[in-house]
Amino acid sequence: MSEEFVAGRNSVLEALKSGRPVNKVLVAKGDRQGSLREIVGQARARGLVVQEVEAAKLAEIAGGVRHQGVVAMVPPVAYAEVEDILAKARALGEPPFLVLLDELEDPHNLGAILRTADAAGVHGVLIPKRRSAPLSATVAKTSAGAVEYVPVARVGNVVQAIEALKKEGLWVVGADMEGDKPYYQADLKGPVLVVVGGEGRGLGRLAREACDFVVRIPMRGKISSLNASVACSLLLYEVYRQRET
Repeated sequence: MSEEFVAGRNSVLEALKSGRPVNKVLVAKGDRQGSLREIVGQARARGLVVQEVEAAKLAEIAGGVRHQGVVAMVPPVAYAEVEDILAKARALGEPPFLVLLDELEDPHNLGAILRTADAAGVHGVLIPKRRSAPLSATVAKTSAGAVEYVPVARVGNVVQAIEALKKEGLWVVGADMEGDKPYYQADLKGPVLVVVGGEGRGLGRLAREACDFVVRIPMRGKISSLNASVACSLLLYEVYRQRET
């Protein structure tokens, strides 16, 4: 199994707090201020190797990801199974609340969606095995640690995954500019799968046709669409709002 990394103070701290396997923690020489001191303490409390290195070494490992003086070397994030995500929801006594990202390729968008998913109470996120951003250090950084708490499962075929979840009792709502009604007029209280398309192309035709209904986000400005993570966030919080009222 190849080694991956988590970079950035918040992401590393959340990885340590969550109990995720960590091989060792690398910190910049001489830097022990603020949250870095807490990170070193957490790592040593777990019996982990804490190694001081030059900042240039951290930059080399992080490969462009802002490391803020700390990098944790970790095994690749383990993907969840869809069945486990559904079981998690049932164990909590909650109607399943899932998100399926149809060919979302920007890791920053995936990270942002995971962050919102954690905040809105999503039980899990599904991504296709092909033509999709995988879990990575960039995703972990952008998610501000949410990647440690929101299970992500990979599916082989989007339409088949939608049909399988329908059989599990979930209603499937897609987001599209040509949706049937504004998203806040849809009933999203029960078991639900929110399907969001990728950057530029939006929701694929087959995925759209497989949805039970499709909603739109009203727009009055000159730009015809929202960033994928922003559009997804609006829908997730509408589900959250309806479940809380």
